[in-house]
Amino acid sequence: MNVVLMGPPGAGKGTQARELAVKYGIPQLSTGDMLRAAVKAGSPVGLKAKAAMESGGLVSDEIVVGIIADRITEADCAKGFILDGFPRTVAQAESLAEMLKSRSLKIDHVIDITADTEALVARITGRSTCAKCGEGYHDTHKKPKKAGACDKCGGELTRRADDNEETVRNRLSVYHKQTAPVIEFYRGGGTFKAVDGMEKMDKVFAALCRILG
Repeated sequence: MNVVLMGPPGAGKGTQARELAVKYGIPQLSTGDMLRAAVKAGSPVGLKAKAAMESGGLVSDEIVVGIIADRITEADCAKGFILDGFPRTVAQAESLAEMLKSRSLKIDHVIDITADTEALVARITGRSTCAKCGEGYHDTHKKPKKAGACDKCGGELTRRADDNEETVRNRLSVYHKQTAPVIEFYRGGGTFKAVDGMEKMDKVFAALCRILG
């Protein structure tokens, strides 16, 4: 079972992908993680990615799809995989489809975790993380007992520099502009479904599982 999981920043896509990976015994594939692993391993496509990054250029779609092609040949992908946040453009979706077809594979499910923009802005700009243990907090939904300090280890709570309202709104705008055509691309193939990401996490997970079976 090969799955593409979509959703705007802050919609909980990564968390749900990790939970689904455990339930279905298939790996969560993040392009960022795969890029770093390929560069570290020094594979042919990893060397191409390294050269692009060191020159200050963007890693091409061809290289990214090549890294996915290498990754899905590994044993843990025998039963399938969950692509987390890829493809982001129609060109990427087309390249991915061609690569999978050449291996007699296809995407079985494309699921978009939808979320209200204003709610996402509040969710993202209010979050903080312990610099020591990585525990997450939120100004509204999960306040620490002591301001600025982690409940678990006492570490300092920090915020990502890009978790400010202006940047978050821009990221969401770019995401929707890029991915709206991708949704239409997959909708035409009959593999697309959407779930409401504003529900509680367990309800979102249950909805995803009903789609995947």
